[in-house]
Amino acid sequence: MPLPERMKFGIFLGPFHRVGENPTLAIQRDLELIEWLDHLGFDEAWIGEHHSAGWEIIASPEVFIAAAAERTRNIKLGTGVVSLPYHHPLMVANRIVQLDHMTKGRVLFGVGPGALPGDAYMMGIPHETQRERMDESLTTIIRLFTETDPITYKSDWFELNEGLIHLRPYTKPYMPISVASVQSPAGVTLAGKHGTSVLTITVPRDPSSGPSDLMTLWEIAEESASKHGNNMNRDDWRLVLPVHLAETREEAFADARIGAGQFLREYTEGTNGRKAAFDGPLDKVIDHMADNGSWIIGTPDDCIEGIRKLEERSGGFGVFLVQTIDWAPREKMLKSYELLARYVMPQFQGSVVSTRASNQWAAERQDALVDGRTRAIDRAKQAYAERSS
Repeated sequence: MPLPERMKFGIFLGPFHRVGENPTLAIQRDLELIEWLDHLGFDEAWIGEHHSAGWEIIASPEVFIAAAAERTRNIKLGTGVVSLPYHHPLMVANRIVQLDHMTKGRVLFGVGPGALPGDAYMMGIPHETQRERMDESLTTIIRLFTETDPITYKSDWFELNEGLIHLRPYTKPYMPISVASVQSPAGVTLAGKHGTSVLTITVPRDPSSGPSDLMTLWEIAEESASKHGNNMNRDDWRLVLPVHLAETREEAFADARIGAGQFLREYTEGTNGRKAAFDGPLDKVIDHMADNGSWIIGTPDDCIEGIRKLEERSGGFGVFLVQTIDWAPREKMLKSYELLARYVMPQFQGSVVSTRASNQWAAERQDALVDGRTRAIDRAKQAYAERSS
């Protein structure tokens, strides 16, 4: 399936801040980044919820979104994601509906089971129940969004007694919902069941196992949707990949070489305990991850090629999200997003079609056009000479 006429672009902000730096300043930089993306014309930004491990330090994406909304004008802001088993469904519904009103429809509702095992452990939530609880919670939340009669429901982990939300969603019937998916079929199955979009982290939890089988994940989503009378839309499918761009490939690799190695070794492997994706030197990690397609590192042309490869792997999608990682100097990261906005986004949004056509039209007719201009100049000179004589 071809890509949409206008692909959307955004970021997936965990965030990933290396342990040891000032967390207050890190969160301020995250807010500044959202402002910069809004200025550059990015479509959306998704902000994560995490409670352990020291890297992803935003505990409440809703609080962050409220602050970011006041600093921006157009960019849509999503929870990336709310870990539904951690919260009572009524509280989640009320918070996201309030944000829907406060942003006048700019909020996106991303949901998941909870990514970090330390979070669930600290709250006493059995890991094997998280996906079932996410389904139960999302079912209840959608009912709260759409039903006007009081809802009574008793679960083994929450209770709703004549539950109602006191604000109806600003967006009708409710804000866009996206279910997180990595490699397990649980996320895409749930998305199909509820007719939501899918947000896929394209690198699986065990990077050494290779890229996610994106086509199979989408097939599972469509099968689930068909079973429940829903339709999936590839234009709403979000794929997430780490990206760093510069004017040259050499500069891009140099910018992030050490930071990328530290991210993989200290966070992915050292903190989360995932199997080593590469057992070579730290300063060669970035080369390995770029070569196997897990990351896009290089020039805007490299990014365009990387998105085309994702199109082939997935069969088509509609939103490309950069997984934001603090692996390069601040000014280099901001420049990377600028290059993406200037040279990559236009190739997938149709915004250079007319300028190219106009340029080609002029180039093909340059002889005739220059000849006409020359005749006009000669005629003006002649007219002036006649008036002066």
